[in-house]
Amino acid sequence: MIGRVIGMGVIGNEVSVANQQRRDEGLTQSSVGGVLSSGASITGAVVTLGTSLVVGGPSGLALAGSVVAGMRIVDWFRKLGTTKVEENLEALGQAAEDAFNRVERVLSEQGQSIEEIKKRFESEELKQAMAGASLQALRTTGEKRLKRLALILANGVKENDLEPESLDDMMRAAVELKDADVQLLNKLYDSQSRLLTTHKSLSSDWSQQIALNWSDRFSFLDSPDWKNSRSSLARLQACGLILEVRTMMTPTGRLGTQPFGLLPEGAKFYERLQEIGATK
Repeated sequence: MIGRVIGMGVIGNEVSVANQQRRDEGLTQSSVGGVLSSGASITGAVVTLGTSLVVGGPSGLALAGSVVAGMRIVDWFRKLGTTKVEENLEALGQAAEDAFNRVERVLSEQGQSIEEIKKRFESEELKQAMAGASLQALRTTGEKRLKRLALILANGVKENDLEPESLDDMMRAAVELKDADVQLLNKLYDSQSRLLTTHKSLSSDWSQQIALNWSDRFSFLDSPDWKNSRSSLARLQACGLILEVRTMMTPTGRLGTQPFGLLPEGAKFYERLQEIGATK
């Protein structure tokens, strides 16, 4: 049970139990080692190759496909895939366990009772969110992206906001975005998040302020160091975090770089990627 309490305020959640079971069963063996130990080894391929040389003679006509046939590629994919799934779930589980512990500590410092903390960790919404995160974890090999998933889960618990549709979108973005995309989102957040509190997003006033802000703060995107910025902006927009503002003119009337505005969903996503602290 996720919400089981061990001692005073220490939650023994299912993530911790699952992690320990995987460690005990030794399922995090080397991917290559697991495949080679099955008998589908390079040595076997070499033996097959040697046999073909003897049978086929010096012409080499019998060599075609000999190496590949001896490697049993289907088995390689099956075993490598199984091992990677276990490794990803282990990494996600450990990151989530660490983040959940920090959330528990923060909620306790904020005066939340043990019963309230238990209720949050026992909720059906969190169980569903963890199931969704485990599926998203199968789509990446990046450790940083797995940690993003864990932070989205943990901050959802901290804010008591695990709305499924929004959470699914954020977890999808967590595994699809590159580090450079998140860095650019950080700059957009620092520059534009205040506009979301003073102007209605998508309004004409908001668009005008975005254009002004872009002209003043984002000319650096045209530099060689940010040559891939257009790709990052495209990915952020595809994830529904930012929106292209429909104007091609700067306040001076000069043709300029197309501006993009931070959306409320983008601000929420960025905030959910932050490390768990005592204050929001």
